[in-house]
Amino acid sequence: MKTLKTIALALILVVTFGAAKANPVKADNEMLTVSHAVNTYVNAMVHGQVNDLAVVIDANAKFTMLRGKKMLSFTKAEILGSVQENENVDQDCTTTTTVRESNSDLTVVKVDMKYAGFTRTNYVTLANTTDGWKITNVYSVFK
Repeated sequence: MKTLKTIALALILVVTFGAAKANPVKADNEMLTVSHAVNTYVNAMVHGQVNDLAVVIDANAKFTMLRGKKMLSFTKAEILGSVQENENVDQDCTTTTTVRESNSDLTVVKVDMKYAGFTRTNYVTLANTTDGWKITNVYSVFK
């Protein structure tokens, strides 16, 4: 269980980037843009700001982490639980985001979280759903 918590925390740290004020999502989904979803995710992972995180993650989202030669997978519920355990905790890292691919249906954003001894890179995939832009997949690697 301790290993699972450690892995979940590491996954959370990877997906965190950029600092932005989380605003409540409006009922007509006008806030469910790519920028809002990415900023909400980064704020949750890096700064422990969990507001609206559940809204920007698709119900069937998959979180995958490569640790050495072992592949770990997590569900939305597992990630939300881990993030809520670390609410309001700031990570000691420098975060950068880069849009790798973007069109009207899909966007892939690379999020680098640089710590003192390693870098966690998250590839965050967002899809333009009927409910707005949602995170559907996060793949994390450590260097």
